[in-house]
Order: sequence, then structure tokens, then C-alpha cells
Amino acid sequence: MPSTPAPSGRRERNKQQKLDRITAAARELFAEYSVEDVTTQQIAQKADIGTGTLFLYVKSKGELLLLLQNSLYAEALARGRAAAEAADGPVEAVLALLRPVVECNRVHTGNGRTYLREMAFGDPEEPRHHEALTIVGQTEQAVAELLQRDGKRGSADSATLARVISAVMFLAMAASLNADHDAEQVLADIRTQLTVILPH
Repeated sequence: MPSTPAPSGRRERNKQQKLDRITAAARELFAEYSVEDVTTQQIAQKADIGTGTLFLYVKSKGELLLLLQNSLYAEALARGRAAAEAADGPVEAVLALLRPVVECNRVHTGNGRTYLREMAFGDPEEPRHHEALTIVGQTEQAVAELLQRDGKRGSADSATLARVISAVMFLAMAASLNADHDAEQVLADIRTQLTVILPH
């Protein structure tokens, strides 16, 4: 008698449980080591799956890092939006928005910089890269909204300034020159540039 195929609901739950184990294993390893120092075999072993199974879920360690970091960056952006509501003036409001994002990037500086590289140079059609770029777009939109609060700028100018500010933040976090800088030092660098970019 032929076996009955597992209901699709059970199959989906099993897939989600494996993905959750992979994510938890990678989160634990990446919290302690840089992405370059962790092997896919170590991730698979910690997740209690075969290495081949791992590649059914993610194509590379870079993609796995994006999977992990995207959710953390989205949460950081939400915290930044809330903090910016209470800030006075464009510089302080933008810094309040960006602070949690920079702090998220600096939890493990090497992995934070690798995330930025993967995000910037990966395939934008790949779902994890696309999700990361969407978060960048949301960050720029949030900055643009803050810049329009005082009614001194139109939407087009605010959007352009937001892209410049996004580039400032990206370079401040990704630059080799700042590789040993903590979140406060990176934020101080961003503040210096914002005071030139944004009128007082």
C-alpha cells in the first residue's frame, strides 16, 4: 500500500523548524566568531542537519548573514523611528533614528561590515539581498520624513538629502579606516558630517 504524502502544512512546519535551527545555530556562531571563521559544516552540525540540507535553505554564509541581520536591522530601524519622534532639530532627529542601526552594526564589527558588503554588492534579485535593500529604502524614507518636519524642505530635496545621509552612514560603518571604531565613534563621525550637510 503506498504511503500517504505528508500534508503540506506539516511539510511547511518541518521546513520552518529546520530554518529556525539553522538561524539559531548561525546566530550563536556569528555572535562569537566572524563569518569568515565559521564553516558551513559547523553551522550544519550545530543545527543538527546535513551540509547538503543547509544549502537547500541558503546558498552561502553571506546569504545566511543577511537572513540574520535583516531582521535585526529592521528592529533597529523601528526603535530609531520611535526615538526620533522626541528629538529636536534635524541633526538630533536623524542621529536618533540612525543610532540603533549603527549600534546593531557594531555588535560584531567584522560581521557588520561583511553584511554591508553583501548588501551592497550582492544580487539585488536574490530575496535576502532584496530585503536588505528594502530596509535601506525604508531608512532613507524615514530620514526624508524627518527632514520635512520643519516645513523648510520639499519632498524632492528631502529625498535627495536622505540618500546622501544614507551614504554617509554606510561609509562611516563600512570604511576600513573606522574598522576599530565603536558605535559612539561612528556616530560622532556621522554627526560631524551631518552638521555640515544640514543647515542649523
